[in-house]
Amino acid sequence: MARGCAIVVVVDDSSTNTVLRNTIAAFDPTAGLAARRVALEEVEVSVLESGHGGRPLLLVHGFTGSKEDFGAEVVRFAELGFHVVAPDHRGHGASDQPDDEAAYGFDIFAADLIALANVLGWERFDVVGHSMGGMIVQRLALVHPERIDRVVLMDTHHGAAGELDPDVVELGTQLARTQGLRVIHEILRSGADPLANPAYQRLCDTVEGYEAWCDAKFLACSPAMFATMLRTFHETADRLEELRLIGAPTLVVVGELDEPFRAASERMAATIPDAQLVVIPGGGHCPQFEATEAWRAALDEFLLADR
Repeated sequence: MARGCAIVVVVDDSSTNTVLRNTIAAFDPTAGLAARRVALEEVEVSVLESGHGGRPLLLVHGFTGSKEDFGAEVVRFAELGFHVVAPDHRGHGASDQPDDEAAYGFDIFAADLIALANVLGWERFDVVGHSMGGMIVQRLALVHPERIDRVVLMDTHHGAAGELDPDVVELGTQLARTQGLRVIHEILRSGADPLANPAYQRLCDTVEGYEAWCDAKFLACSPAMFATMLRTFHETADRLEELRLIGAPTLVVVGELDEPFRAASERMAATIPDAQLVVIPGGGHCPQFEATEAWRAALDEFLLADR
């Protein structure tokens, strides 16, 4: 889940999807980096990419997030020697948005990422998973260990992130189905957003365009995806003990102020063999924006170690 740092879409002119096309120039981490569309087995996804020929690195955004959540990092990591790809999940950003609620789920998202790696010709790759993206990456590391070199689990969870009221889940599902995401957005803006935190608010108060950019990206998502994943978050089984089977070197990173994910991050780091834990001072749910230098230092040290 990445409500706090959902970013407005930079849309491909070639996209046939009905997506938000208004960009907010006041805050644009992509610095004009162009996106391209990639055909997978079932859908086309939009990706940011840089560094062909480098070490494969996949950057995986969270719920209602986008590839632009890592926009500023794509070229930066390429300059460090990586071939970097940051995709929009189906139902997000400029990727295809199937209307069928059955077209979404953790395993479906994970299958899309493997299909993308196959199209890219990657046999093995490093992967960073943020929030819901981290939950997807856990599945990749467990189901496809032969494809994964290093894992970064960023502000994510090993199960349901907190107790979700079944009545709230049902209401949110029905609202998404019948009225779309704007009414849900208004409810979140009224103070019901579980991922709001002081770090996010600080950026909204000090960085021109950030809050509007976040709001716009949320509204660009698929209502069918939102309805499915809201139920899925509520119903997902805890996989903490299963994470003991992850064999790839793993970094667990979490913002100091990201209360819903701090304890879960500590548990994952204690469970995954030889995992490292880094708590980012001053960071919230999106420390790549809220505490950029500390976040970059943690990931660079891990991903570049022994290389």
